[in-house]
Amino acid sequence: MDVWQDAVALVHQIYEFSSAFPQDERFGLTSQMRRSAVSVPSNIAEGAARGSDKEFLRFLYYARGSLAELETQMIIATQLGYMNEQENWQPALERVFAKLAALINRLRASIG
Repeated sequence: MDVWQDAVALVHQIYEFSSAFPQDERFGLTSQMRRSAVSVPSNIAEGAARGSDKEFLRFLYYARGSLAELETQMIIATQLGYMNEQENWQPALERVFAKLAALINRLRASIG
């Protein structure tokens, strides 16, 4: 699934970015960002394995919520100076948001 692959790639990007954060953030923002990032493809996978479109849709909403949480954390990390604007994390995040939205819309239409 394309959206799952992009979400996994985003996890890798988050781990790279957050590895440079200050050591005192290891159990704070670093941990939160990594958990949020990992939650996105995990929820997509779990929903797909549930066997019904209705259940899949529910888990896609969870994935979208985790992605919104991650975006907020990345904004905070940038404002705190842990990430710089040149790291260009937004396109990957926006790509996952867009693909999730498209998949959610298709499923909602098929469920009726």
